[in-house]
Amino acid sequence: MAIGRRPHDHVGNFNFKVEIEGVTVGAFKAVSGLDSETEVVEYQDGDDIILRKRPGRTKYSNITLKRGYVTNQELWKWRKGVVEGKVDRKSGSVILCDDKGEEVLRYNFFEAWPCKWKGFELDGKGSDTMAEEVELAVERLERA
Repeated sequence: MAIGRRPHDHVGNFNFKVEIEGVTVGAFKAVSGLDSETEVVEYQDGDDIILRKRPGRTKYSNITLKRGYVTNQELWKWRKGVVEGKVDRKSGSVILCDDKGEEVLRYNFFEAWPCKWKGFELDGKGSDTMAEEVELAVERLERA
């Protein structure tokens, strides 16, 4: 625990790492899509006046990774493979870290493949860094 941090203090959302099986990735500026949703199946039996609800299928959102431009081409090559019909599914993790960089929480994702890539928004008057996005279709997400 960092100096001055109390056990009940919140962990900042800016200390995180991303690991993807077989792909060396750099730091990311943002991660979104760490969520799941279960369908609600409604049914009624005979003359029952109460509408019953039970869980149906669960689906997981796509995970979007945003990062400043780096010369590493591994994510782009992985995406290019999908475009060429060679889907290489991978597992990975989004890891929340404390102030010392030590792991606090981990979300593992499975059967991921890059379904979307978004290039830079260029602006001759801008001062932001160039950022690219890659969206991963995932089949399952678990909190470890």
